[in-house]
Amino acid sequence: MKRLISRIAAAVSACILLISGALSVGGALCAEQRQLVTGCKSAYLCDYNSGECVYKYNEKARLPIASVCKVMTLTLCLDAVNDGRLSTDDTVTVSERAAGMGGSQVFLQSGLTYSVDQLLKSIVVCSANDSCVAMAEKLCGSEEIFVSRMNEKARELGCGNTLFANCTGLPKETQYSCAEDVALMFRNLIRHDEYFRYSKIWLEDFNHPDDRVTSMTNTNKLLRRYSACDGGKTGYTGEAGFCLASTATRNNLRLISVVLGADTSDNRFDGAVNLFDYGFANYSNKLILDESVNLRERAAVDCGKRESLTVRPSRNAYVFSKNDLTPEVTSNVVLEKLSAPIAEGDRVGYAEIYKDGIICDTVELVAAESIERAGYGDNFRKLSENWAF
Repeated sequence: MKRLISRIAAAVSACILLISGALSVGGALCAEQRQLVTGCKSAYLCDYNSGECVYKYNEKARLPIASVCKVMTLTLCLDAVNDGRLSTDDTVTVSERAAGMGGSQVFLQSGLTYSVDQLLKSIVVCSANDSCVAMAEKLCGSEEIFVSRMNEKARELGCGNTLFANCTGLPKETQYSCAEDVALMFRNLIRHDEYFRYSKIWLEDFNHPDDRVTSMTNTNKLLRRYSACDGGKTGYTGEAGFCLASTATRNNLRLISVVLGADTSDNRFDGAVNLFDYGFANYSNKLILDESVNLRERAAVDCGKRESLTVRPSRNAYVFSKNDLTPEVTSNVVLEKLSAPIAEGDRVGYAEIYKDGIICDTVELVAAESIERAGYGDNFRKLSENWAF
């Protein structure tokens, strides 16, 4: 009996060690993945299109993320531009509070007026805290209300391990996120094409209304170090360590990497490079629907000069997969009930893309041609063609 109990205890101990080892790296990682990041507290790598995770390490740990929180600040600003509540040509008069922010800044002067375009650019390029607060006050009247909306947006996106206390990332009690949530927020941010108009700027002067000039240098050093990188947000405080959310694209594949709590600046950039290299070497996107190629299916049209029309995808659709795997890919085309007139480009339905039986994308289908409404002559001709003699 003692021998049996001893064997059971040994087995349990082995299981505990095995489980704790897996948990310590945020899930089961293969040998080739274990050395991708070093000297950091958390990391994450995923596909942009599908959101599918490629690598994760301590990905749900709640950590301070410093200026990486500006990913959400920028999201709310660009959401406002996208839905017409804000224009990049609009102007912002800077308050004393905004001008007095410490840390990284472009030295805005209170009482002076700047364009939204200028302020957004300074946030993306040089992580300007003063511009963040100025934009928060422009959109919501106060930073406190803006932060409330940041948290609301985080909940909408499904970020369950994120809480913001300010819009800058400067140290403040009860403020945290995790690598998985940061990837989700950054993925949402870069859906805005406007973001990339700023993110690739390396060096530019910021011109003040009082003729002062502040030189801005991009804090994302990957722009110069990694040719595939075209965007990112850095962060650093003594509490948070060195943090980075970044994106890179190669061969129709866009990846998002997050490194949090690195002990040195080099380790955060090295970690991102290693993650990207691993992702691009081992994963790819297979083109499933080509926006320039019409589908075989035709959409039926009532009351038109023709009874059906050709359709095409509104955008390219890809399936993300590891190179040594061949997933089963199927699609389901759903066409709406249509009535003429229909203009080229009008929505006519959608296509669902399935990977191994699980839906991974839904693509809007549009008319590849126009069809006018049938007139009396067209209807008479159709009737005549159907008459039997």
